[in-house]
Amino acid sequence: MPRPLPHRLLAEYLGSLLLAALVIGSGIAARRLSPGDVGLQLLENAAATAVGLYAIILVFGPVSGGHFNPVVSVVDAVFRGLPWRDVPSYALAQVLGCVSGAVLANVMFDAAPVGISTTERATAAHGLSEVVATTGLLLVIFSLVRSGRAALAPAAVGAYVGAAYFFTSSTSFANPALTAGRVFSDTFAGIAPSSVPVFVLAQVVAIAVAVPLLRALHPVQPTTEAPAAPVTEGQVR
Repeated sequence: MPRPLPHRLLAEYLGSLLLAALVIGSGIAARRLSPGDVGLQLLENAAATAVGLYAIILVFGPVSGGHFNPVVSVVDAVFRGLPWRDVPSYALAQVLGCVSGAVLANVMFDAAPVGISTTERATAAHGLSEVVATTGLLLVIFSLVRSGRAALAPAAVGAYVGAAYFFTSSTSFANPALTAGRVFSDTFAGIAPSSVPVFVLAQVVAIAVAVPLLRALHPVQPTTEAPAAPVTEGQVR
């Protein structure tokens, strides 16, 4: 029996808040701890995100599905795991959570609560990377859900996101809500407002790529397991 919508939205908001605080906060810490070594900064940021995301999904997944990502909510609705009427509410909670998490991260590291990022990321390579990163995230999540292995999703998502920091030139944002949240932190993990449309468009394109692939790879969801709302991440970086 699904939890009441207000409970699920609270879980999505809190999970998204912690996700953004995790990604941005660990990025700030990495830059301060390892000045002058961008590779080490990225490794620290990726490692913290991977293990932190695993924990966040375990906490909030049983309540809302642990999406923290509008593209995950949309694909979950496509596969009838989430009612379409709930998708806008989920997306709003996710965006608000990620913006709140960015502000929280800034404040925790004694920066201005809101600092609009100046990091430009809008190139063709970044756009292609976001299509690949987001498609891969959706394949990881829904392949496990549709093959009856949803319990493995928290660990698999954390592992994938940590790896995707390095094999994509965009460092795998793969999440429109988190992309929007990162605008509000002019730090290591930030993104300039002018780069957001390219990233969000690429993430939406990934839905059109991933859904047919999932239907081909896993055409029938096992009937022995009730359709479960999958987990994200979100994505993150």
